Amino acid sequence: MSTASQRIGRVVILGIFVTDLTFRAARMPLIGETIAGTAFAMGPGGKGSNQAVAAARVGADVVFCTRLGNDAFAAIARATWAAEGITARASVIDGVSTGAAHIFVDDTSGMNAIIVASGAAGTMDASDADAIEADIAAANVFVTQLEQPLPAARRGLELARRHGVITVFNPAPAFALDDDIFPLCDYITPNETEATTLTGVPITNADDARRAADVLLAKGVGTVIVTLGEGGALLHSATQSVLVPAYHCGRVVETAGAGDGFTGGFAAALAHGDDAVAALRFGCALAGISVTRAGTAPSMPSLEEVNRVLAEPAGLPQAS
Repeated sequence: MSTASQRIGRVVILGIFVTDLTFRAARMPLIGETIAGTAFAMGPGGKGSNQAVAAARVGADVVFCTRLGNDAFAAIARATWAAEGITARASVIDGVSTGAAHIFVDDTSGMNAIIVASGAAGTMDASDADAIEADIAAANVFVTQLEQPLPAARRGLELARRHGVITVFNPAPAFALDDDIFPLCDYITPNETEATTLTGVPITNADDARRAADVLLAKGVGTVIVTLGEGGALLHSATQSVLVPAYHCGRVVETAGAGDGFTGGFAAALAHGDDAVAALRFGCALAGISVTRAGTAPSMPSLEEVNRVLAEPAGLPQAS
C-alpha cells in the first residue's frame, strides 16, 4: 500500500456499530459503590465498525453491513462511515435502539473492561449476509465477529467460501461454537482469553498459544492467529509458526481498540495482496499505534503512520 489516497483491495465486514461511552477512573467501583471518574468521552465503536474504520484508514475499499436503530446514535454511525469513505449497508430497525457500549479504562495502565449492548444489530440474522452476497462475491477478504448473532456471521462465512473469498473470523466475544464453523475460516484471530474459551487450553505464553492453535487447526481452521497483547501475535498453521513481537509506539493510553485495529489492518493487508506474515506485522504495527490514543475507532492510525512504524528497526519475526 503506497499512499492513503489509494484504496487497493476490497474488504467486506459484517458486524455491529455501537456508540462507546468511555469512563476513565483509578479503579473499577465495587457493587453498590460510587467513585469519581477522571474523564468521559462518547464516540463511535463496535467491533465490526472499528475494524471497518481501521481497514479504511490504511487504504482498503470497505463495505460494512449492520443494523441500526432510528436514533441519534445511528447518526453518529453514518457520519463516521461517511468521513472514512466506508460504504454502508445498514438497515434501520424501528423501535429498537442503536447499540451502545460502556467502557471502563484504568487511568494507570490503560487496560479496559467493556459491557456491550448490541441493540438493533443484535437482531441481525442470515438474511443480512444474503443481502450483501454481491458485495461479498466482489471482495478480496470477508471479516466477521460474534457481537451480532452467530447465524449472521456463519452465513457470511458460508457465502465468502462459496465465492472463493478469503475469510477472517474474529471470534469475539468468544463462546462455545459448533465445530462445523471452523472449516469456513481461512484465518481465525482470537486473543488469549478467546482462544482458551474455544479450545480449553490455558494460555500464558507463546508455546501455550501454539497448543491452542493446534486444537483449532484440527477442527479445520486454515491458519490461527492468537493475539497476545504485549507479547505480540502468533501466526500458526500446518506449515509455519511465526511470533511477531508487539510494536511499542509510545505510552499506553487505552487498549480497547487494539484487537479491532489488528484485525482490520490484517484484513486490509491481505486484501492488498500481502502474504500472511507481512499482514501479521502490518496488523501488529497498527495495533501498536492505536493503544497510544484514546477511543476505539478514533484511535486507528493512517497508512503513513503504520508505514513509518514498519520502516523502523523492530526485530525480525521469530519462527519455530
